[in-house]
Amino acid sequence: MIKSSNNFFKITVVFLLLITASAAQVQSQILNKLLSKATKTSTTGTPSDQEISSGIKEALQQGVIKSSDQLSALNGFFGNAAVKILFPPQAQKAEATLRKLGLNKLCDNVILSLNRAAEDAAKEAKPIFISSLKQMSLKDATNILLGSSDAATQYFKRTTTDSLAAKFRPVVHQSLDKVGASQYYSQAVTAYNKVPFTMNKVDPDIENYVTQKAISGLFLEIAQQELQIRQGLPSTRTTALLQKVFSYADKTKK
Repeated sequence: MIKSSNNFFKITVVFLLLITASAAQVQSQILNKLLSKATKTSTTGTPSDQEISSGIKEALQQGVIKSSDQLSALNGFFGNAAVKILFPPQAQKAEATLRKLGLNKLCDNVILSLNRAAEDAAKEAKPIFISSLKQMSLKDATNILLGSSDAATQYFKRTTTDSLAAKFRPVVHQSLDKVGASQYYSQAVTAYNKVPFTMNKVDPDIENYVTQKAISGLFLEIAQQELQIRQGLPSTRTTALLQKVFSYADKTKK
């Protein structure tokens, strides 16, 4: 009788353990579903104004940092055909004439030096763009999110061009002197201006030209980064906030 009671007790304990384990498993499954639902909710739905602002600033900060880093690297301008700086349009005839006279090396030095100066100047761009982001209003952020494919780039052009030019020009001046670009370009232009029967003389001042080309190159690179974010490339929407904000934009603009 005692043995029978012991067996019953053991069976009861095993049964209770099985029930407990099963309940724990069910609870775990329910918890996982709730967590999954919570995670899904965090990347969908209508974002608040603050979320839109934070998301836009986060995305654009990533874009401007990447753009600045790429263009400020060695051959960032020189090795990128889309932004490579060549002789100014008004000096291209001079370049052709000099090359016909066998001064190819001089012309090549000018082009390389102009691009090295732009690469050096691009290092100064990052804090200027980030400062602009900090001043962006909620309305600006919403307009950018739901605007055209280059709305952010246009915003930067409106709000930073003057500041960039003011900051870039002295940097370009220093960079041109450092890499010898001013000297090379001045030599090339002077040589051309001395060619007999040259009617249209070329201004040897190259600083403003390089400044503007460096700025336009940055805007071009930022526009490409912006387009990638809007197209939803996996490497761009890397956080739940970015996924939520830009998924909302994708649905709203359809």
